[in-house]
Amino acid sequence: MFSKLRSLIFKLDPELAHSLAIKALKFNYFPIKGVKKNNILELEIFGKKLPNPIGIAAGFDKDAQVYNPLFKLGFGFVEVGTVTPYKQYGNQKPRVFRLEEDRALINRLGFNNSGAEKISSRIKLDLPNGLLGINVGPNNNSKNRVEDYLICLRTFHDLADYLTINISSPNTENLRSFHDQNELDELLNEIELEKEKLKSNIPIAVKISPDIEINNIEKICQVLIKYKIDLVIISNTTEKNRESLKNIHKLEKGGLSGKPLEDKSNFLINKFYKILKNKTKIVGVGGIDSGKSAYAKIINGASLLQLYTGMIYKGPGIVLKICDELTDILNSEGIKKLDEAVGSKLST
Repeated sequence: MFSKLRSLIFKLDPELAHSLAIKALKFNYFPIKGVKKNNILELEIFGKKLPNPIGIAAGFDKDAQVYNPLFKLGFGFVEVGTVTPYKQYGNQKPRVFRLEEDRALINRLGFNNSGAEKISSRIKLDLPNGLLGINVGPNNNSKNRVEDYLICLRTFHDLADYLTINISSPNTENLRSFHDQNELDELLNEIELEKEKLKSNIPIAVKISPDIEINNIEKICQVLIKYKIDLVIISNTTEKNRESLKNIHKLEKGGLSGKPLEDKSNFLINKFYKILKNKTKIVGVGGIDSGKSAYAKIINGASLLQLYTGMIYKGPGIVLKICDELTDILNSEGIKKLDEAVGSKLST
């Protein structure tokens, strides 16, 4: 059905099309095929069994409106947000651009969301039917960004299966300064202290920018290991990689996602995995739209995967398609369980 409607959908403004997709999911307008049980793709994390390693990345369900319908589409886990302490509109429109020839998007949304209190109330009224991550960040006018993360931790520590500390969006000014070793250390120290006050064991993920300097990877990993961070998400959107793009919108300000990010993401996953090993698990993001692209992330070191742009271009059936293709690849390689493939073919 999506292939027939795609040309019509792509004539709409991207944000309008996204709003319609959220409404369609809310009212179960997408016909759902039965999700097949597949032992080879099953895994366990944070005490929950996942049917597969493929999650929807933060940014699709910003306001936590359709996480349960997304589980029905076959996603192994869902990450909502980015959520800020207080409601904010984000940046001025237009702020989302499709780059069809490049199978990419550029967005400069700027953490538009309804705020932590409203979103937490919504989740309490509709408990998740699977593993739910909540991605959090500071308000754009915040005078104390560390405190903003702590407010979100207090709000969601007993609702989420894990909390993602987003330090990597290019659309909130100077947010990426948290990649500095000292600033990251201070932030994660405050989060650890707050967890102790709350007597909370909520797992913490940190979402990394793809635009970091290579010589900064070791320093970031040291901090992640020091605070026993459970997940590192590699990576968010990039402000770079525009040189080979074809679409007229290629120079729009904002974060680029989709296929142009794939190789950079795989490279960074490889680098982080070599240092982290299994001390911190990696969630691979960037350019996933097939079993082949999913497998490339896994063999470079990703234990879990997330996508967003791939679904924009290939439709809501993408998860089941990737699962089928990934299963075929694993079978052809003689791999019995997914975790056997993680980091199995690292390049030097």
